Amino acid sequence: MAQTIEIGTLLVKAGTILPEGLLLEKGPYLKGWDLVKNLSSAGLDRKLCEVDWTFFYMAGEVNAMAFGSDLEKTTRVAVKKVIASMKSDGFNCLEISRVAVKSFLGLPCVSVAGHARHIQESIYLFQAKPISEWGQAQSAAA
Repeated sequence: MAQTIEIGTLLVKAGTILPEGLLLEKGPYLKGWDLVKNLSSAGLDRKLCEVDWTFFYMAGEVNAMAFGSDLEKTTRVAVKKVIASMKSDGFNCLEISRVAVKSFLGLPCVSVAGHARHIQESIYLFQAKPISEWGQAQSAAA
């Protein structure tokens, strides 16, 4: 069955830790990445806020283009390129912001753009140590 990638589609890295009780209907899309079927980015943000988790949005759109006549396969290749171009490997989610089917020099192609997103419990993006350990580290340094 074909899985449609469109504006607002969310991909979540396999193994991403999610809060208890949050049921995401997911299906595999690319190796290591699942397609979220039951929630948009706004819906997921709302659900995460209800349980005091954070859904970070990173500015800066990542773009990629792939050539081919098979629309689904070409779209997958373009999405794979977007994921590969994300600046940090630490992000665990991708929100698709643009999908365009066009031709370039007579060759069919798909252009995909997306924004890196990150799901985590803390309000501090990529904190190195849990907050509970901060005091221990500061007193050890003194």
